[in-house]
Amino acid sequence: MTANQPSPNHLQLTRDGQLRHFLTLDGLGRELLTDILDTADSFIEVGERSIKKVPLLRGRTVVNLFFESSTRTRSTFELAAKRLSADVLNLDINTSATSKGESLSDTLLNLEAMASDMFVVRHSQSGAPHFIAESVTPGVAIINAGDGRHAHPTQAMLDMLTIRQHKGRFEGLKVAIVGDVLHSRVARSQIRALNELGAAEVRVIAPGTLLPRDVEDLGCIVEYDMSRGMKDLDVVIMLRLQKERMEGALLPSEREFYRLYGLSQDKLALARPDCIVMHPGPINRGVEIESAVADGPQSVILNQVTNGIAIRMAVMSMAMGGQMAERQQKQIDSEETRG
Repeated sequence: MTANQPSPNHLQLTRDGQLRHFLTLDGLGRELLTDILDTADSFIEVGERSIKKVPLLRGRTVVNLFFESSTRTRSTFELAAKRLSADVLNLDINTSATSKGESLSDTLLNLEAMASDMFVVRHSQSGAPHFIAESVTPGVAIINAGDGRHAHPTQAMLDMLTIRQHKGRFEGLKVAIVGDVLHSRVARSQIRALNELGAAEVRVIAPGTLLPRDVEDLGCIVEYDMSRGMKDLDVVIMLRLQKERMEGALLPSEREFYRLYGLSQDKLALARPDCIVMHPGPINRGVEIESAVADGPQSVILNQVTNGIAIRMAVMSMAMGGQMAERQQKQIDSEETRG
């Protein structure tokens, strides 16, 4: 086995390197990430049809398991599954059996017994989708819709698709991620994706109180000064201040944060003239970004939303294809053993 070949024991991949779960970007090489982007590109036109459906997941059941509230991510996953012709079940965790004392494992096993094919999981605990894929429901494709502070791989990939659409490449690009990196699972996945796809430089711009310890180990350059960090940028990605996750006084005030780190037209003017502006949403206008910038000609925020459906269609179809290929291979192996 060469260094470029995936291990047969790699949880996310089949033995021949196909995607069967999508939990994190860790361990996924440039070729597979590019395949995801290319597959998503092929789904963009589906949203422009009068009948927005393809039959790739017809007869399959996708269960959205959102243990954290979300509107945009859950909606785009639901639309993606329906455009793939899947049956979709949205489980209301607040009224489900888990709120009545049933364990998560028992809930998932019951859902699997109902012939579910895929779980889309959002959870406040880092590693929850990995645990589900490894220990609870190995026969069901698991898609991570965001776990704790760990990862948000589909958001990172829709961001990569947006960058590629507007810049045509990753090589040579200078990209900055600005704001609440400490609490952001999106930022971690974005840094991983940008480095894997060949970006020239990835910066994070934030006050020290909103940066994780040893952030440089993620593969980025740290800037504490917004004016210096914005110079020569091709892409700037603003992050939401996640006040619901903050413990203690990490900021003097939102007004002070905006003065120092909010993206205004003056600060954007320090970047390259064709620098694009991104934000994973939801936007806090006047806190992270000025309305004139969010709605301005360099903003591609709404493109990100559109691309979210295509990326999620790509990941779901590829994971289901990998699951089916693995089942077929196991059947072949079983027949050969009996023979």
